[in-house]
Amino acid sequence: MTLIEQLERLAAVEPSPYPVVSLYLNTQPNARGRDQYQTFVRKELKARAATYPPRSSEREMLDRDLERIATFLESNVQPSANGLALFACDAANLFETIQLEAPIEAHSLFVGERPHLYPLARLVSQYPRYAAVLADTNRTRILVLADGAVQTDTAIEGVKTRRTSQGGWSQARYQRHVENYHLQHIKEVVAALEKIVLAEGITRIVVSGDPVVLPLLREQMPKALADMVVEELSLAADSTQADVLRTTLAAMRAADAQSDREKVEAAVGAYRAGGLGVVGPDATLLALTNGQVDELLMTASLARIDALPDSRAAELALANDTALAEEPAVEPTAAGETAGADVGVVRLADEIVRIAQQTSARIQFIEDPSLLEPHGGVAATLRFRI
Repeated sequence: MTLIEQLERLAAVEPSPYPVVSLYLNTQPNARGRDQYQTFVRKELKARAATYPPRSSEREMLDRDLERIATFLESNVQPSANGLALFACDAANLFETIQLEAPIEAHSLFVGERPHLYPLARLVSQYPRYAAVLADTNRTRILVLADGAVQTDTAIEGVKTRRTSQGGWSQARYQRHVENYHLQHIKEVVAALEKIVLAEGITRIVVSGDPVVLPLLREQMPKALADMVVEELSLAADSTQADVLRTTLAAMRAADAQSDREKVEAAVGAYRAGGLGVVGPDATLLALTNGQVDELLMTASLARIDALPDSRAAELALANDTALAEEPAVEPTAAGETAGADVGVVRLADEIVRIAQQTSARIQFIEDPSLLEPHGGVAATLRFRI
């Protein structure tokens, strides 16, 4: 299951009257090859449990969750994992684990009535799904990369050509012969790329090749594919998967840095003109609720999102707790990275992400906090006005 699919499933989880644990861990080993997260887990899980009265139903449920979490962390963390997201609620029969080759930047723990999804949504934005084409005149690789790892690596083999011995074709005829083979190979590459893009839901492509093959690739690409190309690089066709991942991801992020500014300017410009744009958490949340949002723009730092006015925050809390009937609502608590932001802001961010997922709005995290800072950390472009 992909990260985006897991995000969609968790966004559909209904609020619970019992604690829902959301745990994000950086599982990269230290310089001695040892795990660095166990101290954080032991300390913070114990502290969260202590906020509930002994022998209360909430405490009993949470204790069972914490025991199951401890058991999982003891023996089920994959050696290749650099990041781990875990969601647990015994009462809701929820125990979801996501192990990633991509690192999670910092440990964080959130206990509330729903899964804490802001960090997971940001990971989707940081490690998007895209294709990398390492083109050569006789052997080309098409890689699909997502969630910080290489998902598939497909080789397209062409005909190898070499110079003939003396007495063979003339140089001009031989050159045409070679060029025809190269052209046929690139046509096969483009056909294979079209199938992969359709099957994998690819919307962005990075291409690499030498001065001979790149012009051929550009000429043969239909406009729909050409419009997806975000960068041209110079990577050897036999580059290791690790090198391809590192180089192409850096190129994707450089392209995103430019497009982030353009997207924010477009949303703000549309808002100023009274058109298809909104800015600020309150207005954006309302537009999401109405199903108007086409693309949601959020700052990549929780601490840079403005809190709602007290009256609107109360409305949001009431909306979250409506499904709880007469059961007591869980009071959210946070530790680690999420503790750097007000718990109300954390709840707001999660609600924005949750509704965006449920209304099929695209989510883009803006890494430069200064771009959205004047607008409360949130903006959006709209599908329609009301």
